[in-house]
Amino acid sequence: MNYRHIYHAGNFADVFKHAVLALVIERLKLKDAAFRVIDTHAGIGVYDLGSEAAQKTGEWRGGIGRLLGPGAEPLPPAVAKLLEPYLSVVRRFNPAFDQAGEIVRYPGSPKLARELLRPQDRMVVNELHPEDVRTLQGAFARDDQVKVTELDGWVALKAQLPLKERRGVVLIDPPFEEPGEFGRLVRALGEAEKRFATGVYILWYPIKDRRPVDAFKRELKATGIAKLVTAEMWIRSGADPVVLNGTGLVIHNPPFEIDRQLGVLGPFLAQRLGLEKGARWSLEGLSGGG
Repeated sequence: MNYRHIYHAGNFADVFKHAVLALVIERLKLKDAAFRVIDTHAGIGVYDLGSEAAQKTGEWRGGIGRLLGPGAEPLPPAVAKLLEPYLSVVRRFNPAFDQAGEIVRYPGSPKLARELLRPQDRMVVNELHPEDVRTLQGAFARDDQVKVTELDGWVALKAQLPLKERRGVVLIDPPFEEPGEFGRLVRALGEAEKRFATGVYILWYPIKDRRPVDAFKRELKATGIAKLVTAEMWIRSGADPVVLNGTGLVIHNPPFEIDRQLGVLGPFLAQRLGLEKGARWSLEGLSGGG
């Protein structure tokens, strides 16, 4: 376990992933019944963008910095409405931010989700890295709506399902630092779906070389799991299979109207965050009912 997200916090992949997570949570909130959020690979919660690690890569400047940073162009009204749940949380962690300033802190998925919960909702956040989990525990030390666990992410997923609330969203966001992560995602979704078939699942994956991504999607389709879509955003043409060319999400049981919302948000983010003319966006159903 060597992965530290601080080097990548707030980058284009985080923007895409967290904006979608916020939209899903907002859809769940349209019903009064309580729900639960499960975050299997949670990180530390909040990231200091002024830290040496974050400054070393500067990835956030090409992500959240292009939406809220100095000189960022105004958002189109339809896009601003869709991004507001997400960006409102980012602003909350940067109270001194103004149009001329930079953001200095970035909320990861645990803090983003927590800020969007209602009093009746609950959350379980899991992290295995020994130092990061201590930080995460401190971040939620006095929060009775959040439980922090220290497990392998794949074990944590099995341990938490099914959900007693019978409603919820599961974010599976592995670091992809070991071989075989695509296969683990497929197996994890298959096992989780058997335990909690009605939950919303969001699975993140990196896009470098197109070939393993295509194989991953074929394997997902072969499972026969219904209501599966993939949403992908490319910031590069993909000619270099070594670098991170794009970011993808598998969404199982996408809430009503999410596809329409992504149809507005995806093209905009690809254009705003893209680095080459090959920047693009796609939304693809992998099964009947998706």
